[in-house]
Amino acid sequence: MKREPTFFEAISCFIVLGIVIGVGFGIYDIPIQPLLLIAAGYAAIIAYRTGLRWKGMEEGITKRLMTAMPAIFIIFTVGIIIGTWIYSGTVPMLIYYGLQIIDPAYFLATAFIITAVVSVATGTAWGSVATAGVALIGIAMELNVPLGMAAGAIISGGVFGDKMSPLSDTTNLASLVVEVNLYDHIKHMMWTTVPSSIVGLIIWVFVGLNTDYSGGADAGAGVLTEELSQIFNFNIFMLIPFVIILWGAMTRKPVVPMMLLSSVVAVIIGMLFNGFSLVNGVTSMADGFNMAMVEATGMNIGGLSEDVISLVTRGGIFSMTTIVVTIFCGYAFAGIVEASGCLNKILNTFSQYIQTNWQLIGVTIIGSLIIVFTAGVASVAIIMVGVLLQDVYTEKGLHHKNLSRTLEDSSTMILPLVPWGVSGIYYMEVLDVSVADYWIWAIPCYLCIVFAMFNAFTGMGIAKNDSEKAERV
Repeated sequence: MKREPTFFEAISCFIVLGIVIGVGFGIYDIPIQPLLLIAAGYAAIIAYRTGLRWKGMEEGITKRLMTAMPAIFIIFTVGIIIGTWIYSGTVPMLIYYGLQIIDPAYFLATAFIITAVVSVATGTAWGSVATAGVALIGIAMELNVPLGMAAGAIISGGVFGDKMSPLSDTTNLASLVVEVNLYDHIKHMMWTTVPSSIVGLIIWVFVGLNTDYSGGADAGAGVLTEELSQIFNFNIFMLIPFVIILWGAMTRKPVVPMMLLSSVVAVIIGMLFNGFSLVNGVTSMADGFNMAMVEATGMNIGGLSEDVISLVTRGGIFSMTTIVVTIFCGYAFAGIVEASGCLNKILNTFSQYIQTNWQLIGVTIIGSLIIVFTAGVASVAIIMVGVLLQDVYTEKGLHHKNLSRTLEDSSTMILPLVPWGVSGIYYMEVLDVSVADYWIWAIPCYLCIVFAMFNAFTGMGIAKNDSEKAERV
């Protein structure tokens, strides 16, 4: 006979999760996926103690994974679109013309805008920072801009796009976990992301106008743009794939079909204007774009810089496998603790102490921060806290997009500020600037939490369920 788990049994699953990930990933740098499976194994032992057998656990995992399939379709399609957009020249052109507008006095604000545009177009903060960000940090060195300031603005722009792009894996994951329409999720995030970014822009512009930058030319940007123009024949038609996505977003068309349509158009554009072959266009969907495709046109790539090579060699379905595997492993844990009743036990215990909207938003933030600083990845926090609290939001009459927004405010935005986290380590290696130097200048990254709590206290930007009577703050 199955019984209800005790509170200690239920909470121990999450304590073990935190310890296993904190020690395994944080100290020994073990990949997060097997650690999630170890935590799922412990959860399975607790589930077995309550009388749940493997068949019930398997059904719980399957139920969770079924809800993940729409986002997995999107995530794989994101890989396709990144590869084909580079093939067509769409992403390189956005970077090419973005780098043309840099002004020393407005460098910090411009750096934020450029990386934000690239990140929105690609859906990846890492990609925008590793491409445009690398060029921008080189320009900052030439202009004598403090590298901590420059890195903070660059990373903020990358994370802004990673959060607000319909192509982003974490954006799709957050909307998936709490069952919110992707574009409703993105629109609702403007309540915290836009004001925090405006504050950042004001500070960056003020600093730029009151700082005397001397010496240096934009040589890094010059080399990058010159080499991009050698590979791609830029023209206005290369914006069509981007326009298709924007039109789909504004008209609320299904995400995956619009992405695939944009990718097909991008392949056609790459064939017509860049001289690439159809075979390479199809290959870019699976393996991403690579320099062999450029060599096939007869161009000598021997003199190209590493910055340009790293820019164009990315994308494809297989580049998205890591996040998908993480989803499967995370949902193995989530499916078992849900099927065993551990989630309900924790919810029933803590929800009685949540009386107001600001308390619920605050619990969401604290829970996400604990997991982000423990695990060093955003996806785990989004999955765990999203699954744990979505029923509480429903009971309080709040729309789930409040939860999805807060999950990203306190995980996606905070992740670059965790020195031992995967993003913190990545940015330190790519930009050669420590978290201690740039975190204070990554203003939107931590202000999103401030605005999330402000909205919770005031009721601004708090969406309520039409079918539920919401409780007042």
